[in-house]
Amino acid sequence: MEDGVSEVLAANDAAGSLGAGTSPGLDEAGLIRAVQQGDRDAFEHLVRAYDKGVLRLAMNLLRSPEDARDAYQEAFLRAYRSIGSFRYDCSFYIWLHRIVANVCLDHLRRRKVRTETPAVLETEDGMVDRFDSVEEGRVQGDPERSLFNRQIEKRLDHALGDLTPRERMIFELRHYQGLRLRKIGEITGTTEEAARNCLFRATRKLRSALGDLV
Repeated sequence: MEDGVSEVLAANDAAGSLGAGTSPGLDEAGLIRAVQQGDRDAFEHLVRAYDKGVLRLAMNLLRSPEDARDAYQEAFLRAYRSIGSFRYDCSFYIWLHRIVANVCLDHLRRRKVRTETPAVLETEDGMVDRFDSVEEGRVQGDPERSLFNRQIEKRLDHALGDLTPRERMIFELRHYQGLRLRKIGEITGTTEEAARNCLFRATRKLRSALGDLV
């Protein structure tokens, strides 16, 4: 059965994120119950409902398309193996994103040598450089400002790499996923207050690392 699930994930990855797909006539709770009873097609519909968000989160956290695709596949395989234990005590969104977060944390912790990666984000409109969206002061752009943005990008990339995996996770979830601290706490398996304190530490480290650039 898991070989078939891997094929579904590979097909989704090859085709790009497919979105919600065609509903088989069941709501989300019905789909989950169907998967728990061994219905692989129902799991495919769950994958298609969440694949964009999962891949985008993995890309934003890992900053590597290859690592993000690996995390995407691993997260959904873990979800498939564990869905029998899903008890509806939290939303499926929280449950799935908790798995994704843990997979990405594992990837970050396994990185022995930090490499420089571009400060790109995966959005619904494709890959974008967050600094390309900075509005230029002139029609033709400002070369000095462009250079300044590149300096910030490089320093920010280094600074993010110097955060602990959990600090980076919470900072990314808050500022690039736009999640509230309560939801971040649920996803990371901690309290809202603990998430707030971790975010504060991450922000303080980043401000210190960026220094005169902010």
